[in-house]
Amino acid sequence: MREVERKKFWAIIERDKETGLYVGYVPSIPGVHSQGETIDELIENLKEVLELVSSEIDISDSDFVGIQEIYV
Repeated sequence: MREVERKKFWAIIERDKETGLYVGYVPSIPGVHSQGETIDELIENLKEVLELVSSEIDISDSDFVGIQEIYV
């Protein structure tokens, strides 16, 4: 049986202080963002959004570079 090729994405995850929800987005794909009561729920929601977006645009060309800590 042939294994389906999967692509790795990086998500930025934060916790909203007002709602207590985890919110996240995939910086390399515009429009891919979601929320969840747990990190697991958030990840599942982000996967759903990625699947929906992948039917509309080619998501294979995006490459995440990294996260940089900045002090002000």
